Amino acid sequence: MEPDVVVRRQEALAAARLRMQEELNAQAERYKEKQRQLEEEKRRQKIAMWESMQEGKSYKGNLKLNQHEVESGASTSSAVPKSKPNKKPLRGGGYNPLSGEGGGTCSWRPGRRGPSAGG
Repeated sequence: MEPDVVVRRQEALAAARLRMQEELNAQAERYKEKQRQLEEEKRRQKIAMWESMQEGKSYKGNLKLNQHEVESGASTSSAVPKSKPNKKPLRGGGYNPLSGEGGGTCSWRPGRRGPSAGG
């Protein structure tokens, strides 16, 4: 191969790498700006929540409204918590069927003789 062809190819590679690096830097800058805006919005929400709490208002309603504005299209099931009655556990805390300990009258034990036990 001729040396000037090799040099030209290396220069083209270096130029392409530089272009790609500049594009990556621009993307990173856009991402940082977006994150900065999100942080600013969260800070504003916290300040508004704090002020309404100081005034004695309910701040949870305001927070939900702000979240809907930020996340347009959030699922409503997560925004509305369902109040569950206080349920006690079905069994005592000591019952664990996997450990084989603590309660349970039924316990499976293998039979004395099986088809695999050939003599």
